[in-house]
Amino acid sequence: MNHHALRVLEYFEVLDRVAARATSTLGREAVRGLRPHSDVGRLRRELSRVSDLMAFLEEDPGWTLPEIPDTRSALQSLAVEGSVLEPLELYRFGVLLASSGVLADALKGRGDQYPHLRSVMDRLHRDPRQVEAIRKAVDEEGAVLDSASKELRRIRSDLRQAHTSVVRKLEGYLRTLPDRIVVSDASVSIREGRYVIPVRREGRGEVGGIVHDESGTGQTLFVEPPVALELMNRIRELGREEAREVHRILQERTGALRPARDALAGTQDALVEMDSLYARARTALRWRAHTPELLETSGDGLELVEARHPLLLETDADSVVPFSVRLDPGERAVVISGPNTGGKTVLLKAIGLISALAQGGIHPPVGAGTRLPVFGSIFADIGDEQSIAQSLSTYSAHLQNLAEIVREAGAETLVLMDEMGTGTDPEEGAALARGVLEELVRRNALVFATSHLGALKRLDREESGIVNASLQFDSDRLEPTYLLVKGRPGRSFGLAIARRLGFPPEVLDRAVGYVSSEELRADALLERLEEKEKEATELARSLAVDQEAAAKVRAELEEREGELREEAKSAQTRARDDARRLLLEARQEVERAIREVREAATVEELEGAARHARQRVEEAARRQLDAKPGSTGPSRPIAAGEIRKGDRVRLPGSEAVGLVVEVRDERILVETGGIRISVSAWDVSSVAEQGGERSRAKAGGGWVGPSVDASSEIDLRGLRVEEVDHELNHALDQAVMGDLGELRIIHGKGTGALKERVGEILSADSRIRSFRLGRHGEGGAGITIGFLR
Repeated sequence: MNHHALRVLEYFEVLDRVAARATSTLGREAVRGLRPHSDVGRLRRELSRVSDLMAFLEEDPGWTLPEIPDTRSALQSLAVEGSVLEPLELYRFGVLLASSGVLADALKGRGDQYPHLRSVMDRLHRDPRQVEAIRKAVDEEGAVLDSASKELRRIRSDLRQAHTSVVRKLEGYLRTLPDRIVVSDASVSIREGRYVIPVRREGRGEVGGIVHDESGTGQTLFVEPPVALELMNRIRELGREEAREVHRILQERTGALRPARDALAGTQDALVEMDSLYARARTALRWRAHTPELLETSGDGLELVEARHPLLLETDADSVVPFSVRLDPGERAVVISGPNTGGKTVLLKAIGLISALAQGGIHPPVGAGTRLPVFGSIFADIGDEQSIAQSLSTYSAHLQNLAEIVREAGAETLVLMDEMGTGTDPEEGAALARGVLEELVRRNALVFATSHLGALKRLDREESGIVNASLQFDSDRLEPTYLLVKGRPGRSFGLAIARRLGFPPEVLDRAVGYVSSEELRADALLERLEEKEKEATELARSLAVDQEAAAKVRAELEEREGELREEAKSAQTRARDDARRLLLEARQEVERAIREVREAATVEELEGAARHARQRVEEAARRQLDAKPGSTGPSRPIAAGEIRKGDRVRLPGSEAVGLVVEVRDERILVETGGIRISVSAWDVSSVAEQGGERSRAKAGGGWVGPSVDASSEIDLRGLRVEEVDHELNHALDQAVMGDLGELRIIHGKGTGALKERVGEILSADSRIRSFRLGRHGEGGAGITIGFLR
């Protein structure tokens, strides 16, 4: 991959930001070592590993990696037979094994859930016994602990006692010396590892022993007197024993680790890889990045969805405007135009960075649906690269970059060129830029270029492989919007921006006159296109709002339809139950009448029993009918001779309304709730329609639900608070059955008790979508309007 392009695109700066999220020095080094490559299979596997770890971190956001030590030099030592590890090296292996166990436990049983992390799981070496042995042997300061062996504990105990003995011996000896040779405030100290006492120089012969040091003035000598020699020799012997035991312990622990050297090296690599994946996964989550689809060739096109520049995300994520661009097969070059400060250079760098990051195994900040070709190389000519040291002007530096690009670019190459054709005569610059573009398209390179030159904006022709694009610019506020629009060039706004910055008007007016009529017409055409595009965008936004509102209304209607269907089923069930109950009661009365008739002895008794039975049945029906608290519609008694087929009648003892399907003298056959019942014509009452006429229907009709006397207004004034519930609930029932949209409830102002109770009832009723007090002209605070679902 072209190093110059990676440097210009600031690829290494992005790596530093990603590496900062690793937990170890080795992990940060691994991230900084990532370089783009073109092995599609490897890249897909690497991005899948990062995706698995992203899912793992989303499941457990607080999880972090355990400590990862650097055991590389110690691993080299282990490869040498007979070598002995230093205590600190041994300690790091203990940390390595402990961290391996912690990570293995975290991933245990999740191989199927995160299959792409198996390559890490399978290399984690576990050895709890070694971890415990190392923990007892050494500490993080590199000291060998007393707990390493019983012999070492004994030796160090003897050493402590020997040191104590020699100090006491010397302190006692100091007290026996005459004042003329003792230094004031004298105490036992150590010089060159030996215990000594300070004495004046003139007492040297009297004390004897060995001088190990003297003061700066030479007047005080630090002497090891003969009385301490034997004890000091004992200390030195114990020290040698300690050193031999420490060496033995380190040799033993090293020997125990040597057979597992390869497994330890694999564990080290696995932990470092995991740290690199961890840093990339955390970065991808911060960027809200999605895994891009990697394409085998650039001939399959390119699609960036909701793409963002990663360095801008790192500094100010909230202000970053995403861009989207799609290249279809056959489209090989995009010429992006527009005003300065419009974001063209940032866009070029973002496109290059996104491709480089994806090919480096890092999720770029893109949205779902992004499709990226895998490029063999990336070239970039971006920015001012003039060099005083090499005597290169800006134009010469661009020419050198372009020459390299033309020499080396080919198929499966991404080329990014900023401000093509500038720095020299506009006509010659445009001609050279056009030649470069057409040559790169001929070679099947994929090119993104920016330019202000009108000649390059006119290369977008059928079969040319070159398309125009522009970054939108707010012409009213003269501010960039950073939104990429493919299919049309952009205006430069050079004179408009100069006017806004306070350029002298007379100069600008003269400059406008120098602009060719062709350029003016093209600029006017682009302006009209932008206006139409704004109108289309606003229309699309308005239509989207209308569609959302329509969908909401449709959902509410479907919900209301379901509720009404359930209410109808409930009403039908109640009617059927009433009809069955009525049938049973009527049957019982008839059977009782039959028994009385059979028991009659004479004709007179027989007639009397029949009249009595008939009266009892009619009276029972009337009592049941009168006991009902309400009715579905107006009704009246009806004579048997007035009933006609098709009439709607109310059955005795219930509110059920049925359809007369047959008249048999004084008995009629009534159908209600899907059941046909034979009843006496004298027991039913008629149900009149509006206008007072009897309702007639076709004989073949099914059950007809109860009539509803629904009103959109109810007046509760004059009622007590405890009377409101029954009246308001009844009015709501009727409004729902009548499919009314709203109900006006008049409660007056008064003390506010009625209004408060109405609000409580409406708040608790699931049939109420919302409610409010009346507005000016509607009754104000004296009414409440409830809106039904």
